[in-house]
Amino acid sequence: MDDMNKSRVISAAQMAAVSNLSNLTNDRIEALAGGHGMVNLSIYTVANVIVEELLNGGSMSIQFADARRQPIETILRKAIDTARACGADGANAALLTAVIMYLAGSAAQVGIPAGNRKLGATCRMLAGVDRSGVAAIPTAKMNNKVSAFPAVLAVNQAMMRGELSPIDGRNLPQNVGGGPLYGHSALGEDIVWPSMAVKGAEIGVKAMRDAMAGASMNPDPFTCAVLGSTAILEIIHPDAEVPEGMGSYGRTTSVRLVGKAAVETAGLPEKVHFLVTGQEMDTAQLIGDLALILKDIGAPSVIGMMSFDEILSCFKEQIAPGFSASPVNAPLGHQGAYAIVAMKALLQENADQRQIIKALVDERKSASLDPESALLSLNITARKAAELHGGPVTKLLIAATEPARTKAIFERASFTYDQIKAGKTISEVVTELDNQRLHRVESQASMLFGAMTGKRITVKVDQIHSAARRTVKLVKKYWSFDPYVDVTVTMDDQVAVMKGFVHDVIPKICQGQCQDVAWAAPFAAAVLDELTLAGCNIYNVVIPAATASAMKVAEPFAAAEEAERAAYITVGIPGAKARAAEVGMMALDIMEY
Repeated sequence: MDDMNKSRVISAAQMAAVSNLSNLTNDRIEALAGGHGMVNLSIYTVANVIVEELLNGGSMSIQFADARRQPIETILRKAIDTARACGADGANAALLTAVIMYLAGSAAQVGIPAGNRKLGATCRMLAGVDRSGVAAIPTAKMNNKVSAFPAVLAVNQAMMRGELSPIDGRNLPQNVGGGPLYGHSALGEDIVWPSMAVKGAEIGVKAMRDAMAGASMNPDPFTCAVLGSTAILEIIHPDAEVPEGMGSYGRTTSVRLVGKAAVETAGLPEKVHFLVTGQEMDTAQLIGDLALILKDIGAPSVIGMMSFDEILSCFKEQIAPGFSASPVNAPLGHQGAYAIVAMKALLQENADQRQIIKALVDERKSASLDPESALLSLNITARKAAELHGGPVTKLLIAATEPARTKAIFERASFTYDQIKAGKTISEVVTELDNQRLHRVESQASMLFGAMTGKRITVKVDQIHSAARRTVKLVKKYWSFDPYVDVTVTMDDQVAVMKGFVHDVIPKICQGQCQDVAWAAPFAAAVLDELTLAGCNIYNVVIPAATASAMKVAEPFAAAEEAERAAYITVGIPGAKARAAEVGMMALDIMEY
């Protein structure tokens, strides 16, 4: 009889928990669906459109054709319209569509001069937005943000000083400049543009590096490379052929020369590979093509560029600064990379969905500080995107992550039932679940960092609580806003004990102090990033509260309040109590029906 009652309780808690996606996360997932500003759900819906269309025989080819319209425009227009319906404005919709279509396999440019086509410009025009100068394009938010203006300024200053090109334009003979004797000859193709491409990219990348550092931002190599390249491509001829030996005639343009110089200056790898499929891309061509798209796309916003970074996080080498395929599980507004990973996998010849699912899950679990949370977050995001525009990509991601979601809910409900029957309180249950979450992150960190460095590394959070330096009520209740953390990191025989890591040690390291433990800061920071963002998944609060409510050992609101108060890791930001109470009330209603 008790087994039957346990089954009924678990069933009630499970069904109540999955009745509304918003109740499983503290992130405002409904707000992401439109009007909030974040546009990452558009990544999933655009990928859905592209895969649907291509698998049904659509064309992604940009052709050098004497035609007013090309078949690819059908897909582009559908994708842009879908992105806009999901809350993206015109410029952001154009950017996301162009970049995702490019990664799907479309060319970024083709043809010269009449009939010339560029992917970025085509998307901009279809979206009905104006072109803007490169100086108006921002970086993604990296605490602060800057625009590409420093790169534009530096390139233009070098140009005015006569340092950008080996040729002084005042020395051009009459009737040479502006025509084919310049554009299709040794002067342009062998002398002017190769030199300007290399110098301009180097200057632009270095300017972005200095600007980001000056704004107290980490000078991200990928961001510097892309925006630095964009600045010079606004000036030079992007369709120019390259000198003999530097590429294939008719296939390699000055865009790759710019990308190659940017890659070398920024220190990026020569090749990158898609997660799961392993498909390879030449990084120089990638950077050059992305810069070409940005040059023509209009004026995307900061959040558009944040989604741009998440899209480009789809590579094993993790060259882009996006969150969503990194070891740290991002807030749901930053998820996006696996939509691209799923798209590439589905577009392979003879794609096997079962094999893709297994490879995707294995990869995400192996590279995450909290594998369970990684899969649960991906499930929530894919499901919300599917509500907006479902398709093959979201269908695959849901199928891949649903077993993890089911297991997570069942185990928490079963554990709560058994513990309460054994005389434990809701607080004790939730605290133990959060203990397990903390230990899982510490264990994964040791494994991942050990594999990266070849050393024996451990990260141990010795103490964690709220209000390290502030006194307001909200900060005292929700620890992520002002965390007090003591953490110990070991690497072989080295030991770094860092008390007050977030509010005291980090600022000192950034100001040149505490250099004896600076080596340990990146390891500890990754773990604390994971923990402070733990509200993306609030199963440790919702499921125990729902189970206790279904067991009738506490009223739903009281159970939710007790569970939230005990969740010293999971509840870093507000929202869990209301969600747990709602799920608890539904679980109780299911039991009483």
